[in-house]
Amino acid sequence: MKYAFAPPIVTLPVISRDPFPVRRVFCVGRNYPDHAREMGADPEREPPFFFMKPVDAILPDNSVLPYPPGTKDLQPEVELVVAIGLGGKQIPVENANDHIFGYAVGLDMTLRDVQQNAREKGLPWDMAKGFDHSAPCSTITPASDTGVITQGKIELKINGEVRQNADVSDMIWKIPETISYLSSLVEIRPGDLIFTGTPAGPTPVIKGDVLEATVAGMEPLIITIG
Repeated sequence: MKYAFAPPIVTLPVISRDPFPVRRVFCVGRNYPDHAREMGADPEREPPFFFMKPVDAILPDNSVLPYPPGTKDLQPEVELVVAIGLGGKQIPVENANDHIFGYAVGLDMTLRDVQQNAREKGLPWDMAKGFDHSAPCSTITPASDTGVITQGKIELKINGEVRQNADVSDMIWKIPETISYLSSLVEIRPGDLIFTGTPAGPTPVIKGDVLEATVAGMEPLIITIG
């Protein structure tokens, strides 16, 4: 029996290949030292932690992101995104790169005022991270084209002005470590995306702002706040 409300399959374009069907969206929190410090955490002691976004929060390149209700502090966080092509659990660090299908550039859109209010009250902050259109993501570049990514400039410009600027090598937990750790908590599957964390410097955006997110070697991601 087919249901009229069955959700459509969410996909992302892939360079020179068929679209990539997205299964789940995992996000790593506070994975760059400077951002961890500006959020009040100790980057030297904290193990990785994860939160999730709905699959239909994915927003493709060159889209308009409607300014969400319930906030006065919408902040974009530029991130390198890892697309999983081979599933598994309890994956050793040394084998983790074998599970990567490709890479992309993402924006972890955050309602910062909603998040901080929830944190102060000891409440979950799902709505600060998992609202509609909160996971813009670029076209995926296959790992066969890039090789294993361990370094490269990561940057966010707002209306042409640089707001975030770092190197992927600055990550506290490197990509193989993140995949290995996540696979010790859940069985990762083909179609999963992992947003790997953001550098310091997220700042609010307003209607009309144009966001350009880049990672060296990746297709850029351009989003307009509507």
